[in-house]
Amino acid sequence: MINDFFESDARIIVIKPNKSSTWRANLYALIAISIPSLGAGIGFALLGAWPILPFAGLELIALGAALYYVNWNLEYRQVVTVSERNVKIEKGYFIPKRSWLWEREDTAVNVINAKNQWEGPSLWLHNRESRTSLGEFLNKEEAEDLLKRLRAELPVRTYGSERNVTL
Repeated sequence: MINDFFESDARIIVIKPNKSSTWRANLYALIAISIPSLGAGIGFALLGAWPILPFAGLELIALGAALYYVNWNLEYRQVVTVSERNVKIEKGYFIPKRSWLWEREDTAVNVINAKNQWEGPSLWLHNRESRTSLGEFLNKEEAEDLLKRLRAELPVRTYGSERNVTL
């Protein structure tokens, strides 16, 4: 998902993964699965097959951990702030864990063609010293939309296959 807005003299582009379900909805699904699973486990435990109950609990703990892990990964954000003089890239969960601040005139977009028709292009921002990928979790339409938004602000200096990447 891509959102952008203008704040004073800067354009801010926020890139984040698609999130099909909220954490609350995941908890409701976990509860809905827990009731019959624990009910069956308790029923078998009352009939004397007590080893089933700990395995039912372990299954639910594993499912809860998996749901939490996926939800945590979907909180990832990439924020590109393009001002008159600088380009700031921030990446992280909830708060920026990595950040780059480059001169706008030294910054450009690198586009790597998709490997097949179902993938979108790989997008990178780079300057003379380093580069960083953007939107690697986006689908084809969103990657093309991000490229369009970046082209409005920055030049595309390299375009081609992965073998032809130059900085």
